[in-house]
Amino acid sequence: MFRWLIAIAFWLSGGFIKSGLGNRIAYGIVALFGKTTLGLTYSLVFAEALLAPAIPSVAARAGGIFFPLAKALCLACGSDPAKGTEKKMGAYVMKTLFQTSCISSAMFITAMAANPLAVNLASEALGQPITWGAWALAGIVPGLICLTAAPLILYVLYPPETKDTPDAPDTAKKELEKLGPLSLDEKITAGAFAVTVGLWIFGASIGINAVAAALLGLTILLVTNVVKWKDCLGDNQAWDTLTWFAALIAMAAHLNQFGFIKWFSGNVVNLVGGLGLSWQSSFGVVVLLYFYSHYLFASGAAHIGAMYTAFLSVATACGTPGMLAAIALGQLSNVMGCLSTYGIGSAPPYFGAGYVPQSKWYQLGFIMSVFYIAVWMFAGGAWWKVIGLW
Repeated sequence: MFRWLIAIAFWLSGGFIKSGLGNRIAYGIVALFGKTTLGLTYSLVFAEALLAPAIPSVAARAGGIFFPLAKALCLACGSDPAKGTEKKMGAYVMKTLFQTSCISSAMFITAMAANPLAVNLASEALGQPITWGAWALAGIVPGLICLTAAPLILYVLYPPETKDTPDAPDTAKKELEKLGPLSLDEKITAGAFAVTVGLWIFGASIGINAVAAALLGLTILLVTNVVKWKDCLGDNQAWDTLTWFAALIAMAAHLNQFGFIKWFSGNVVNLVGGLGLSWQSSFGVVVLLYFYSHYLFASGAAHIGAMYTAFLSVATACGTPGMLAAIALGQLSNVMGCLSTYGIGSAPPYFGAGYVPQSKWYQLGFIMSVFYIAVWMFAGGAWWKVIGLW
């Protein structure tokens, strides 16, 4: 079922991109808050987070909306790697936007293409579903802490040479003028998105699941001709995702069928159990092993397909509550993309722009990963206690 959720979400996102609403939101926020480099960065970070539930491809959010916008603003402010001025502001902005894209992807099931794969695998392993609202509620506190703190931390660790960006709001306002007044297509897209997200949050109480809610939103866009069915048929990324989801789910099922999951979890449980730790500490060890093994994977989907069920089995066998382990590992499957230049879809455009050297990219990625894990385990753990996950 969740395979169709992500495909429909891809088609829904076409409304944001085609109508221009995504660009309007981003430019509007920059126009309001972009007078300093830090303010500009925060405006882009939270604009991206705002659009994350509606655009399920982090690569599309980065490559289609925020990277082009950020690069244009950096060049307008005189920060160009071709001229040796990348540290003026672009290096800081690009690295920060990449890091926070990993966080926003973790906060919502529909913010990253592989999240429904984790949800599907968890449902099969635990025998109970993870709703869109439950995932979002669990991720809101650690996610907001990281989105708020990451730009400040990187501002200290990798400061821009230029602190003020007085031209950025003017540039954004000019782009808004080109867009003109809010179009009918944009109004319809905003309405369809509001209805869809509202049902994702509250629909379970009235018997409407996440797929049905997304289908209703898409139907609104199709009936009003904001999105055409021909566009959906031609969306190769959506159909590719639907296809490889089936393959990864089948692979995970066969790993379980042929005994790999049982063998792997048994060995790791014996190893971790032999340390005599509480379930909280044992889960911390599981998280570290799962998180840093991402250096070996070129995508979150591949990592989830190969390792998620095994590590979830280990965590629950060590006493971790099943729903807590499932959501935490699922969300951290996005966050761990922060480590490398290849581990998540937003990495290629931001790193490929040439603003940040590879060694610095990896160094800062590792430092930020330590912070993210601490937030998810401690602040997140406290929040999960409040909402009843353990």
